Amino acid sequence: MTANPAQASAVESNQVQAALSAQLSHEPITLRKLIWRQFLRHRLAVYSTIVLILIILSAVFAPLISPHSPSYIDPLAFDQGPTAQHLLGTDRVGRDVLSRLIYGGRISLSVGVVAVSIYMVIGMILGSLAGYYGGWVDGIISRIIDVVLSFPYLMLILVLVSLLGPGLGNIMMVLGLLGWPQVARILRGEFLRLRSNDFIMAARVVGAKDSRIIINHIIPNAMGPMLVAATFGVANAILSESALSFLGLGVQPPASSWGQMLNDAQSLTILESKPWLWVPPGIMILISVLAINFVGDGLRDALDPQIRR
Repeated sequence: MTANPAQASAVESNQVQAALSAQLSHEPITLRKLIWRQFLRHRLAVYSTIVLILIILSAVFAPLISPHSPSYIDPLAFDQGPTAQHLLGTDRVGRDVLSRLIYGGRISLSVGVVAVSIYMVIGMILGSLAGYYGGWVDGIISRIIDVVLSFPYLMLILVLVSLLGPGLGNIMMVLGLLGWPQVARILRGEFLRLRSNDFIMAARVVGAKDSRIIINHIIPNAMGPMLVAATFGVANAILSESALSFLGLGVQPPASSWGQMLNDAQSLTILESKPWLWVPPGIMILISVLAINFVGDGLRDALDPQIRR
């Protein structure tokens, strides 16, 4: 039995419409999904993100998970090794090492985030102006960048902190005011690359203001390198704070940071016979910095169009 031509045509038309509907129903792969997919391929970055989230959560909820207050002194446990009551032991004045370790993460991480936030703002402003306007504006800002970068970074930090005095606020301010040249240089290069693109020229033709072009068009397209720079900057700020605290120029007692805990364990006797005082904060600094660096590596690979598939 042969099919009616009209019915065959109707069936074929329905099949075509069904195929088109199925094709249109598939959600297109956006740039955000491509970046996320590339990031997930970086196994170390994914695992490091999980570790970093756990460290951040432990710092945020320190009052809930910490067995004691960081300033609590146990009069019956001075310089005591790990026990059931004090899992990581106590220091020479009877403070619980685990509690100080958990609360120390708050200070170390907050120094990294605040310092990077300060110099990201400064670097983005100066880098945007230098890259967008060029000419004498670029010349002045570039020379300022060269002057700041010509000084030894750690020595300059030590001098400024010594003049201002040790303390958490001073460390954040000094690190924030000295870290911007690298950010400004990166953003300047991105502006020089993007400002001659067609969409920027089109925005100028329609009469868009410079501030609108910079904020709405160029900076969003330059956020990839900036995000990677901020990630590595947090790790560097944590290391700088730890070094300053280890030298006695950072966080002061009774406040607790990982570097300050290392500062309390400088003697040879402690290094040889009391590893519970310096191994835990050293491991936390190592894990945190490595995790942040691996996350930065994953973001760099995900945001690089030459690597992304």
